[in-house]
Amino acid sequence: MNIPLELLHPALATVLAYLIGSVSFAVVVSRFMGLADPRSYGSNNPGATNVLRSGNKAAALLTLLLDGVKGWLPVYAVVHFGEVYGLGAGSVALVALAAFVGHVWPVFFRFQGGKGVATAAGVLFGIEPLLGLATLCTWLIVAFFSRYSSLAALSSAVFAPAYYFLGHRLVWYADDFVLMATVVMSAMLVWRHQSNIAKLMRGEESRIGGSKTAA
Repeated sequence: MNIPLELLHPALATVLAYLIGSVSFAVVVSRFMGLADPRSYGSNNPGATNVLRSGNKAAALLTLLLDGVKGWLPVYAVVHFGEVYGLGAGSVALVALAAFVGHVWPVFFRFQGGKGVATAAGVLFGIEPLLGLATLCTWLIVAFFSRYSSLAALSSAVFAPAYYFLGHRLVWYADDFVLMATVVMSAMLVWRHQSNIAKLMRGEESRIGGSKTAA
């Protein structure tokens, strides 16, 4: 059966983005640097914040950067080079979600992934650099004043779709498919932070720089 190219190329791009997103750099970097598996201590979350619990700041920073890059790379590639292959805004939305979902449920690591903050940030930078910058600034401002990493992540997740929508009025062209992708990704981020929300409400969430780091 012949599959039309207009369906084949978006499908291949989406699968490839998911596979890239499925590379859990928290685990990979920890193994490379001789550290314990981040799924075996702390919050058991394979993300940069939990890697920081190992006491190795370099490993945590490298994990953060690589998790961001794996979200940015497939989206950037489709945005800037996908048109020749018939990959439009709908494909950008699919690839963005696939990279993020790959991090949350990675096929290479028994579907035990992280919460997706860094990867989501990378996706947003891939969609539009100013969108990523605005969201990052939101994280930094909330984190600076509240000292809660999780609250900063939740605030950024809530504001990201609004920034994309407002950017349509002021700076860039917004697409409904991409807007929906940012809404779904943001909703998943909030859902993945349920335990942090409960701790924040009980006043039990640890602060940045405290004895325990927020997951």
